[in-house]
Amino acid sequence: MNKINRALLSVSDKTGIVAFAQVLASVGIEIISTGGTAKILRDAGLKVKDISEYTGFPEILDGRVKTLHPKVHGGLLFVRGDKEHEATIEQFDIEPIDLVVVNLYPFENTVAKPDVTLFEAIENIDIGGPSMLRSAAKNHESVTVVVDPSDYLLVATEIKNTGNTSLELRRKLAAKVFARTAAYDAAIAAYLEKQFKLNEELPSIFTLTAARAQNLRYGENPHQKAALYGRFNEYFRQLHGKELSYNNILDLCSAANLISEFLDDSPTIAILKHTNPCGVARGKTLKAAWDKAYATDKQAPFGGIIAVNKILDEQCAMAISEIFSEVIVAPDFTTEAFKVLQKKKNLRLMQMVKPPFVDYNCDIRTVGANSLLVQQPDIKSDVETNWKVVTDRPPTKEEKAAMKFGWKIVKHVKSNAIVFTAPDRTLGIGAGQMSRVDSVRIAIWKAAEAGLPLEGSVVCSDAFFPFPDGVISAAGAGAAAIIQPGGSIRDHEVIKAANENNIAMVFTGTRHFRH
Repeated sequence: MNKINRALLSVSDKTGIVAFAQVLASVGIEIISTGGTAKILRDAGLKVKDISEYTGFPEILDGRVKTLHPKVHGGLLFVRGDKEHEATIEQFDIEPIDLVVVNLYPFENTVAKPDVTLFEAIENIDIGGPSMLRSAAKNHESVTVVVDPSDYLLVATEIKNTGNTSLELRRKLAAKVFARTAAYDAAIAAYLEKQFKLNEELPSIFTLTAARAQNLRYGENPHQKAALYGRFNEYFRQLHGKELSYNNILDLCSAANLISEFLDDSPTIAILKHTNPCGVARGKTLKAAWDKAYATDKQAPFGGIIAVNKILDEQCAMAISEIFSEVIVAPDFTTEAFKVLQKKKNLRLMQMVKPPFVDYNCDIRTVGANSLLVQQPDIKSDVETNWKVVTDRPPTKEEKAAMKFGWKIVKHVKSNAIVFTAPDRTLGIGAGQMSRVDSVRIAIWKAAEAGLPLEGSVVCSDAFFPFPDGVISAAGAGAAAIIQPGGSIRDHEVIKAANENNIAMVFTGTRHFRH
């Protein structure tokens, strides 16, 4: 196995580069470098050859052109052992480069700044870096390429032990390079499309890249492997408890999205199970909200997810601790509440650092056949002024308040979704049924099981009633008003049934299916 004789180091992120270069120098590897990287290495007492000395050509255009040179890419790309290639590099006096360490201009961090200019963003588009990385990665049979400082230790250890790296490691590093350059290009494309308004709604080519945040024990079931990708840890911080599972994360995000509807409201609590709300309420205190939310369904919350919109206090924590929960998510926890809840060693306590729908650009689902479904997220705040009373009787002030409360909740219930509600609490929830009337019946049954009367309640439906049967069933249970999108070819029959039962009905004109 040939030894590494020459390395090219050019990094934006200087983390660990000096220590890594010291290992290279200690085994006699010549170091070529550029700009700020060369300076920091020299300041550490290392011998460094400037890239312009290696190429025989100066850096030009304010550093835009420095490594884009045949001696650099020829030194990386020539196939070792190929007689024609070796004759060519000898003819043009090209010296082999066996190791490349490059990380890219911080484009993603730059455009994340709220006041970044287009000029600044474009200046942070790296050209030479990705080119060197791709050349080295293509020729990984002979060239080692490092794009991530976390790999320095492993690479340095192999070089110290053998003078080179193993083919297995070089393959791993090469694949990592192409993943990084793909993510980099995708970030640039997404930014420019947005800046130039090339796609007002959805892109013509959808690119998705996300770094692995953590491995998970398994997926929905123990035989399925799983991992979490993306920026999850920017939005949530785990303060206590065992590692989150795949299903925990699904439930947690659903709970956070729902409670985010009430961030500016009075103290509100949502209890969810399998991504569906099973109780939501608000009150003067979180404890009062908890009592009402839990009363909606005292069976389903076992092993559920609890989300609150205010800092969780001790009184509410004491009440919550009486049942088994998987996750609690809150803006924060008081010291006393934390002490109460951390006694349950497996209970995950999650701080919601910021609402998950911030910067939420699209919903993505895989559908097999190597295909994705992409849509804008359903984060629309329905405008009450667009609501239309379609029955003889308009809703009362209290019924309208219940409509406003329940309409925020029903969009988070799996379709077909029905929520019976009062102005401050859910009374019965029916979710995910094949027919809407069945969801109505389940919600009625749930309320009866909980001992909650539905007399005077409001029914919220995520989509239109296709037949009058759902309205008739709701009326029979005591419902006084209904809010729904409307739009059925049988709307006139549904309205007629509502009028016959003295039910006030409002059409919103907006559907909130959640499949």
